[in-house]
Amino acid sequence: MTTNDLVEDDAGSEARARFEANLQRVEQLSQRIAHVLTHKREVPIDLQGPSQELYLKAGAAYFNEMIHNPAKVFEQQLEYWGKSVKHFIEAQTLLAQGKLEAPVDETPDDSRFTNPLWKTHPYFNYLKQQYMIGTQTMQAALAEMEGVTEVERKRLQYFGQQIMDMMAPTNFLGTNPDALERAIETEGQSLIDGLENLVQDLEANNGELVVTLADKSAFSVGENIGTTKGKVVFRNHMFELIQYSPTTETVHEMPLLIFPPWINRFYILDLKPQNSLIKWIVDQGYTLFVVSWVNPDESYAQIGMDDYVEDGYLTAIREVKSICGVEQINVVGYCIAGTTLSLTLALMKQRGDTSVNAATFFTTLTDFSDQGEVGVFLTDDFVDGIEAEANKTGVLDSFYMSRTFSFLRSNDLIYKPAIRYYMMGETPPAFDLLYWNGDGTNLPAKMVVEYLRGLCQADKFAAETFRICGHDVNLSEVEVPLCAIACDTDHIAAWRSSYRGVQKMGSRDKTFILSGSGHIAGIVNPPTKVKYGHWTNPDLSLSPDDWKAGAEQHEGSWWPLWNEWLQKRAGVQIPARTPGDSTHPVLAEAPGTYVKSLGGQKSGS
Repeated sequence: MTTNDLVEDDAGSEARARFEANLQRVEQLSQRIAHVLTHKREVPIDLQGPSQELYLKAGAAYFNEMIHNPAKVFEQQLEYWGKSVKHFIEAQTLLAQGKLEAPVDETPDDSRFTNPLWKTHPYFNYLKQQYMIGTQTMQAALAEMEGVTEVERKRLQYFGQQIMDMMAPTNFLGTNPDALERAIETEGQSLIDGLENLVQDLEANNGELVVTLADKSAFSVGENIGTTKGKVVFRNHMFELIQYSPTTETVHEMPLLIFPPWINRFYILDLKPQNSLIKWIVDQGYTLFVVSWVNPDESYAQIGMDDYVEDGYLTAIREVKSICGVEQINVVGYCIAGTTLSLTLALMKQRGDTSVNAATFFTTLTDFSDQGEVGVFLTDDFVDGIEAEANKTGVLDSFYMSRTFSFLRSNDLIYKPAIRYYMMGETPPAFDLLYWNGDGTNLPAKMVVEYLRGLCQADKFAAETFRICGHDVNLSEVEVPLCAIACDTDHIAAWRSSYRGVQKMGSRDKTFILSGSGHIAGIVNPPTKVKYGHWTNPDLSLSPDDWKAGAEQHEGSWWPLWNEWLQKRAGVQIPARTPGDSTHPVLAEAPGTYVKSLGGQKSGS
């Protein structure tokens, strides 16, 4: 036996050992999958998709078209078969000629199909072209369907697209060249690692497939995110009030209070120091307070919108005024917190309370006449299911909100990450924004039903009046000076709807800024990055599209422009304030305890 024979024998032994170890690992993981799926959480059928009535009506409408307008249906079918068969013949002709290449590909570019093999390899290109031809036909048929309302058409297009996206060839191992290439390169190790990732996600979510988007071990709130220095100076059952430590010798006399949404944690505004809006505001010379909402558990079942306004907004405003010794403050509301801030301001108007000097709204909806993309989830079939689930458990579990928002961008937040982590065995990245995205909170049963029924569905605040704390309030009663920032590609709070809400507010001093990008990136956009840009136009009498058409476009972040607006309404410079006072002792270091709570005040007072 030669030396080479010994080396080859050793290499073969190592390969066999790895193979056997991987087989054992697959067996262990399979057992874990079987176990977690037998203990899978029960998700109500009403929250798994639209009601069957939608599909039955669509089927009836399509059948009716076949009877009364067969030419239209045949034309759609013939167009599909023409394109499909033409592509099949072109592919077969090249193979018959002995050419291992793909025919001409005129399908549009798609970020899912970036591997060159999708264009050059006859097998993968055939799959891609047939899939694209099929989806184009489906999209056209749904867009042209008659006999359904516009709301039903939008829902059919949305949920139809969900099915099309799910069936993309990229989502299956045998038809994904990236995953197959990776499996060959790693001798199958990527598949073992991917199966491990899949099992961990199933176990972490009681058998439901929720893709982990970020390395959870890479971040710790208060250590490497949410690190701006400050103190918790007040706490009740609804929130902790954080006052941030000054970084300038003087500050504006008028303090600033931010109300973040309670659907997620507040530290989206305080990720890394270089993109922290909280730190940037403090550095501009403001006394800054931020509300950190409690993460409710079942004991909060009867907490409603009145509680958020009275024990949340009005209490926080009162405490900030007391700490700073002022009669008025400036406020900010983000998303649902901006909607509720509008309700609070209308209530304060009726009560004669002038505690708020000026208000800013980040991606805020107050006019729900056009619900945008999220509207597909706001019809009775879903809301009935949400109401039933929330009333049964006392809260709407964060799982449902997280899943809903993920499906609004399913290719980016579900399928692409699933391919990377499950098929290719990659480790989720250490990405602070995606870590925050997975750190959701629960919603109290009473509050979520009031919000969905009275505001989202009935649009009572803008169209009629909404009952809050014993008062019937209307959007027109928001009369303080205001600045609203919406985001151009926001899929949660559509900017046109946000703009229409601002138009209906009663203030004579209004500024509207349209930021580039979406619901989060458009807001968390520090000036140092010079990204996205923004638009301004002082004429708010125009329609949304006319407003944008006549708007002036600016480079980079809107933060400096907003700062200019805020400075004019923030008073004179005074010596910087340290957090708290004699009646507001320091209760904890920022970011506080509620931000780390799993539900209720489990880590709080």
